Amino acid sequence: MTARIGVVTFPGSLDDRDTQRAIRLAGAEPVALWHKDKDLHQVDAVVLCGGFSYGDYLRAGAIARFSPVMETLIEQAKAGLPVLGICNGFQILTEAHLLPGGMLGNDHLHFICRDQKLRVENADTAWTTDYEAGQEINIPLKNMDGRYVADEYTLDKLEAEGRVAFRYVVRGDAAAGYGNPNGSLRDIAGITNEAGNVVGLMPHPEHAVEPLIGSGRTDGLPFFTSILKKLVGA
Repeated sequence: MTARIGVVTFPGSLDDRDTQRAIRLAGAEPVALWHKDKDLHQVDAVVLCGGFSYGDYLRAGAIARFSPVMETLIEQAKAGLPVLGICNGFQILTEAHLLPGGMLGNDHLHFICRDQKLRVENADTAWTTDYEAGQEINIPLKNMDGRYVADEYTLDKLEAEGRVAFRYVVRGDAAAGYGNPNGSLRDIAGITNEAGNVVGLMPHPEHAVEPLIGSGRTDGLPFFTSILKKLVGA
């Protein structure tokens, strides 16, 4: 069985080809999905990639959330379809209420682009089983609206249920990729839904899958090998 993982392209998507490459390197078949097409073409999982869908007008991810493809994706995600939202994809997942909370502009009001130290908090989701809880990884980060926010009740619920998937590592030198880069509450870099099939994070694992390009690391490849193992039972 060859797992088929869809990658949705919206107007303004930037990282769809990179994400398709990461999927291919992991051993799965990438399937290009178009935002106007409601048909997910029988894929086994979906990635919403990074970029600036619809120019981030109104609010990052707010317009993309109403694209025709999202109607089907929301329904199937609620039924168990694995979905990964990276950066703009994470923003879209919060706008679609597949993940709680929301994303605001970085607290320093600047676009940020750098390698970022993360700690894996939950290694039991569909997208993180090839990591270990507590493992520290280095993943590229690039965003303008990356500040994760939620009310205290929601934050406490996420913590209590183990649904914080990734956290920024705040110790050490910011120049070396440490610290909270955008003011996200409780240093949250990524979260999961209750079932563990939907995960969103701001950093870009698709840019850390080969030693010769991107970050020069492969710390992001386990996202894609994790879902492959889940789908094919490896």
